[in-house]
Amino acid sequence: MLTRRVLLSALLAAAAGQAAVAAAPAQTYPTRTVKVIVPYLPGSTSDAMARLVADKLTPALGQSVIVENRPGGGGSVGANAVAAADRDGYTLLVIPVDALTTMLRLANKNLSYDPAKNLAPVALFSASPFVITVNAALPVKTLAEFAAYAKANPGRISYGSPGYGTYPHLLAEMLGVAAGAQMIYVPYRGGPPWIADLLAGQLQLSVFPSDPGLVQHIETGKLKALAVTSEARSPYLPGVPTTAEAGFPQVVANYSIGLFAPASTPKSIIDKLNLAVNEALKSAPAQESLKTFGAEPRIGTPQDFAAHFAGVAKASADMMAAVGVKVE
Repeated sequence: MLTRRVLLSALLAAAAGQAAVAAAPAQTYPTRTVKVIVPYLPGSTSDAMARLVADKLTPALGQSVIVENRPGGGGSVGANAVAAADRDGYTLLVIPVDALTTMLRLANKNLSYDPAKNLAPVALFSASPFVITVNAALPVKTLAEFAAYAKANPGRISYGSPGYGTYPHLLAEMLGVAAGAQMIYVPYRGGPPWIADLLAGQLQLSVFPSDPGLVQHIETGKLKALAVTSEARSPYLPGVPTTAEAGFPQVVANYSIGLFAPASTPKSIIDKLNLAVNEALKSAPAQESLKTFGAEPRIGTPQDFAAHFAGVAKASADMMAAVGVKVE
C-alpha cells in the first residue's frame, strides 16, 4: 500500500511529466514546412499580407513557411480546411477578421463550424481603414453628392464585395440605408476582378480595403476616393475625409487581418508563432511594406487578438441588424 509520501511523489512526478509533454511541442516545433492558407485569390490584400509575414517567419522558425490560396465561399473554403486540420501548428489561416466574425452570424452552406470555437487567434497582423471608392466617370466629388445621386437614381448604382456579409458588403449597405438609396449588390471571389470591374464602369461603387493597387488608381485619377471608414484620417490618404467628417458617422469600421490556427493547438506552439509574428512585424522592412497597404502593425498577445476578435464580432452583429442582413 502506497504511503502518503510515495503517493505525493508519484503525483508530482506525473505533473512534471505532463508539463514536459506540454512544453515539448514548442521545443521541437517546427520540424517541417508550415503551410499558411489564404482563402482568397492571389493578389488580394490577405494574400499579400500572408506572403509578407511568411517571408519573415521562414528564418525565424528555421523551416519553410509557404502560402497556399484556396478561394471560395467568401473565405469559408480555406477556413474550413484549417478548422479541420491537425492541431499541430503546420496548417494555419490568414484571413480578414471581419470575414470570420460575419460567418459566426450568417448561414453558409460551406461553413461547417463555429470560428469562435474551431479556430484559435494566434496573432493580429495589421489594421487599416476601408476606402469608399467610385468610378471616375460618376458625376460626384463627395460622399454627400454620391448619396444624393444614388437616391435620385434607384437601381442604377451597382457595388461589389468579396462575399455576402463581409464588411465591404455591410458598409456599402450601411451607406445605402443612410442615403435612402436602392443599390444593386454584385459578389466577387477576390479583389483583382472586383477592382477591374470598378475601373471599367461595370460597378459604380465599392468599399475596398486600402492596398497598393487601389491607392495607385486613386492617385492617377482612375478612381475617386470619397471617404475612409476609420475614426481618423489615414496618413496614406490624408486628403480623403473620414465618413464622420463627410456626414456619415454610422459607416465606421477598420480592416484587420490576422493569423489563426485550429482550435486546441498547443498553447506553446501558438505562443511561439505569436512571438515570431510580432518580431517580424517590428522589422523595418515589414513596417515599410505595411505602409504601402495604408496599414499599421498591431503587435500583441494571442489574448489581445481574441479580445479584438470579440469586438469585431459584436460590431458585425450590430451592422447586420442595422441593414437587415439576417441569419438564413
